[in-house]
Amino acid sequence: MDWQKQKGIRTTNSLIQSIKSLVIIDKYMQDGKDVALVTGSSSGIGFETAILLARSGFYTYASMRNLEKSRDIIQIKNNEKLPLQVVQLDVNDDMSVKEAIDKIESEQGKINVLVNNAGYVLLGPAEDLSIKEFKEQFETNFFGAIRVIQAVLPSMRKQREGIIVNISSSAGRIGLPINSAYVSSKFALEGLSESMAYEVEQFGIRVVLIEPGFIRTNLVNSSTSAKKRLNPKSPYFSLMQKVENQFRSRMEDISSSSPPIEVAKVVLQAVTSQNPQLRYIVGTTIIQARMKMSDREFGKMIMQSFSM
Repeated sequence: MDWQKQKGIRTTNSLIQSIKSLVIIDKYMQDGKDVALVTGSSSGIGFETAILLARSGFYTYASMRNLEKSRDIIQIKNNEKLPLQVVQLDVNDDMSVKEAIDKIESEQGKINVLVNNAGYVLLGPAEDLSIKEFKEQFETNFFGAIRVIQAVLPSMRKQREGIIVNISSSAGRIGLPINSAYVSSKFALEGLSESMAYEVEQFGIRVVLIEPGFIRTNLVNSSTSAKKRLNPKSPYFSLMQKVENQFRSRMEDISSSSPPIEVAKVVLQAVTSQNPQLRYIVGTTIIQARMKMSDREFGKMIMQSFSM
């Protein structure tokens, strides 16, 4: 009888522990890990950010337009058993954005963090760029970010919590020669982000701008150039060569550039902060110098640095 009582007590205790475990698991599933979506995750800043967020406990969706470029990030995910999924998302396609967001929300019930990183550089002087080329630059760098933002905001408003991180650039604060389209798209992103920050703060949503300087990615090598720029008869051909060479030189110079992981670390700092700043500067930039100089002084410095 005593043995049976002891057995019953052990069974009861075991049952209680099982119920407690289920409660903990249920709470974890309800509260769960914060869910992050990073666009443009196939390489560079997006790649490093997605991995770092996953390593830091965020359930991370690493999105990219072309899933054939996902091999490296999937290999790291499998090796380290990271809470990370790769999802197809083309920021230029309304349906692609909707399907990706619907998938994440159906699986996780929420999106806490959005990192808008997808983008590219279009090089060329304003005169040589076609309207079509300008529009394509804005379609990805600006309207692409808006598409994803508008898709995630309803759920963020409902949960009254979230943070949107837009990867801008030091070129979102200063003008640079042969970068008219890219700079314009980043200026637009900066204006959108600052204005939107006032609108969504009432819902517990924060907006952050990350402004990297020279980052050692394949951004310049994978950049697109104005079709007319390829013509050596262009009056800007010589300047184009100087600027491209200067950019490559600075990105390859360890003393004047930073690895993309440094940007990822700042993104992590922002999304884990109780009171994130609106803007974060990363790496070596000339934003600080610009703030201390007159327009004429800064213009002279830019002209000299590119031997113009």
